[in-house]
Amino acid sequence: MIIFEWLNNQLLKMEWLSDLTGFLVENLLKLDLGSRLGGSVHFFVYDVIKIFILLSVLIFTISYIQSFFPPERTRKILGGYKGVSANLFGALLGTLTPFCSCSSIPLFIGFTSAGLPIGVTFSFLISSPLVDLASVILLASIFNWKIAIAYVVAGIILAVAAGTIISKSNLEGYVEQFVYGDGVIEVAQENLTTRDRLEFAKAQVQDIVGRVWLYILIGVGIGAVIHNWIPESIISSLLGEDKWYSVLIATVVGIPMYADIFGTLPIAEALVYKGAGIGTVLAFMMGVTALSLPSIIMLSQVVKKKLLAVFVGLVSLGILIIGYVFNAFSYLLL
Repeated sequence: MIIFEWLNNQLLKMEWLSDLTGFLVENLLKLDLGSRLGGSVHFFVYDVIKIFILLSVLIFTISYIQSFFPPERTRKILGGYKGVSANLFGALLGTLTPFCSCSSIPLFIGFTSAGLPIGVTFSFLISSPLVDLASVILLASIFNWKIAIAYVVAGIILAVAAGTIISKSNLEGYVEQFVYGDGVIEVAQENLTTRDRLEFAKAQVQDIVGRVWLYILIGVGIGAVIHNWIPESIISSLLGEDKWYSVLIATVVGIPMYADIFGTLPIAEALVYKGAGIGTVLAFMMGVTALSLPSIIMLSQVVKKKLLAVFVGLVSLGILIIGYVFNAFSYLLL
């Protein structure tokens, strides 16, 4: 247990990096870590380096594993499941794909055109940006494993429940016809060498980090401001877990934004530190990642208004429920 705690603190939380960053800020920049400016600089430098290190290592590892499951093979695997089990498998598959909500939509189109039930593809669409293995590790590095695991379970339940309801609602007719008409060309699975897989993983790291680095910097910058400049009383009065409206505010504020989950984590860390409820913060993260405005606009091009409204309504309701439940039982997680 002691060894696990040490590994968790040094490898995930990177306490050595925090100490090193603090030493450099104090001795090279001559800033007091207890001051607002010194604390903000330490928060920014430490979090940026930590997130980029963890993100690169995790995406590389996940992408290497993912190289064994190209879209054709994935579709065939999903095609062997029916009912709730198919939705569950679609949601679990989403956790292995480190995509933002906009990047998941082309795969959603491909799966739907290949004949998979739309409920299964919606389960995938929800879980892919919401819950991936990299974000789980980063959640554990910022908060703890209880919160990380609870977040994953809640995200998968939301994806499965929403997908199942959509499946039972017979809404296939509300998908644009061109999606069904495109079809998927069968491509023989390429026998990749180990070198090919390593190159694929490297390319994925470059692609994903290249797409999210700005959001990470912005997120960490906002987190640093919240952490050191905004009074705790203001955060608590708006987003404290004892405020009935806090989850609603966080969800509504999060939806119009567009950021990867990696960019929202530093903001979440700062908000919790300042007294915001854990459920409120997780609702904000889910709103940003699962229901970002750009992804809704893209989805509106492939599904009709009724199906889009059902999707947004189910996910929003699910996020609100998750937020309030997490706030009610936060004492078990912190």
